[in-house]
Amino acid sequence: ALGNMLEWCLPKDMDLDGVEFKAIASGSHRVSTDFIYFRKGCYFGLACFANMAVESTVERGARMKSVGILSPSYTLLYRYMSFLEHQVRLQLQSPGHYSHLEAFYEDKRALLPPSGDAVVTALPANAWSAAINHSMHPEMKITHPAGCMSHFIRFFGEQIMVLWKLALLRRRILIFSPPPVGVVCYRVYCCCCLANISIPGVGVAVPEFRPFFYVNVADISALENELSYVACTTEKIFEEKKDLYDVYVDNQNVKTYRDGLKPLLRLSTADREKYRKLTEQRQMLLYSQEENGDCVSSEEDLFILFFLEQNNRIFQTLSEVAGSPDPTVTQESVRAMGLDPHGDRLFLLHLLEIYGYDTLLVSEQLCCS
Repeated sequence: ALGNMLEWCLPKDMDLDGVEFKAIASGSHRVSTDFIYFRKGCYFGLACFANMAVESTVERGARMKSVGILSPSYTLLYRYMSFLEHQVRLQLQSPGHYSHLEAFYEDKRALLPPSGDAVVTALPANAWSAAINHSMHPEMKITHPAGCMSHFIRFFGEQIMVLWKLALLRRRILIFSPPPVGVVCYRVYCCCCLANISIPGVGVAVPEFRPFFYVNVADISALENELSYVACTTEKIFEEKKDLYDVYVDNQNVKTYRDGLKPLLRLSTADREKYRKLTEQRQMLLYSQEENGDCVSSEEDLFILFFLEQNNRIFQTLSEVAGSPDPTVTQESVRAMGLDPHGDRLFLLHLLEIYGYDTLLVSEQLCCS
């Protein structure tokens, strides 16, 4: 067995070392099609995978390939998914014909700035590549498929509130799932959407919460240096490497080996109330979509905005407390943040420490309750 190998790429001089193991997830031979988001150095990649039965002993009865692209930003990769899906089919049926890929690369390459460094161009596996400069496109929101957030909510249910707190605390979150891995890459993206804050100056000192998307054993040394990330894997071996992550999500089961985080896995009354509100807002939106054919307001926007508002409410209140004559966090101010003074006490203490509000006093009612 030759294992995964890079068959073709543009530009030819790109460092694509290891990309053949990112563009085809470990265990993919069990699925017929999949897609995969990943990181390679400072680029993000999207590859589409397909598996076709062939009558060939050399190929062991199956031909598997991925066609992928790399870009400085992951937010627009989805636009090219249907192209990649189509191309991987063509590569399986008539291997060795790269003219469509070459044309795509030539077409997109023109979007890149001319300076040498920035010809960040392209890359990945069992296939090839192109680079798309995201500064050409003002929108920063990922162009994800409709329904990716609602699938996330249905999959995790109330556990979303636990993931929300861990994301806001910038913890290292690793999601395990067997292939197909595409839908799990969307869970990584959805986790990142939980941690948005739009109050100027807040969070500048905390590590950026970055999606790594799919990772494999070759990424272990890179992950060892990360302070904060969300990633997914199909490799069980990761669970044993407890120093690599703070939180391990096995399908729907959210686990941690860190004693300081264990209490955060329990839902507070405020969490349940927030989840009820989120569910209510979703139902109202779905109802209005049916009644009025309203397709403008999407569930994705509702989801992103819901958590953005929760986060802003917390930090708005903290800023007001910090600027007041008596900078003490009281039960009233905790309620004003939308938190539970009793059940969210530990979460709040973590939050104050990470976001640099350590000058605030915490009322004794909170310390001892």
